[in-house]
Amino acid sequence: QVMRRFHVHLGVPDLAASIRFYSDLFGMPPSVEKPDYAKWMIEDPRVNFAISHRTSRTGLNHLGLQAESAEELAAIRTQFAGADSEKVFDEPNVNCCYARGNKHWTKDPQGIAWEAFHTLDSVPVYGDDANEPTEVSACGNTATQCCGPAEATEQTVPTNACCA
Repeated sequence: QVMRRFHVHLGVPDLAASIRFYSDLFGMPPSVEKPDYAKWMIEDPRVNFAISHRTSRTGLNHLGLQAESAEELAAIRTQFAGADSEKVFDEPNVNCCYARGNKHWTKDPQGIAWEAFHTLDSVPVYGDDANEPTEVSACGNTATQCCGPAEATEQTVPTNACCA
């Protein structure tokens, strides 16, 4: 049985108004609510729906597939590579949007960012944790900063495209 969950992330200008709207729309409060971010883990249909005002633009930020295991994530990465092997960017063990996990990114022909991820743990700070890392990620930031891979390369995803 496939355990994948569809992921949608929207940038919103008024987080409080959007939390009220989506809580009413989904019939439940967010499962995660922070001053700059909210997420609903909807079971029917299985959707990870997130909003934030940390994104560079209002509206669709990115789409994605949430894997429940490393094996599922590897299978999704293979599908991404099959769609466009030159535009897959890997982010292993990255802290992003209050979570630590492994990610892969690509873009569709219209330029919409797609994220595949497997969450390993939560972190208390958006895109970072209490430790100051020395490793630099592919996007030119420290490894625990929330980012997309397009900053330092012409790979695939716009800045701040994370947030599962």
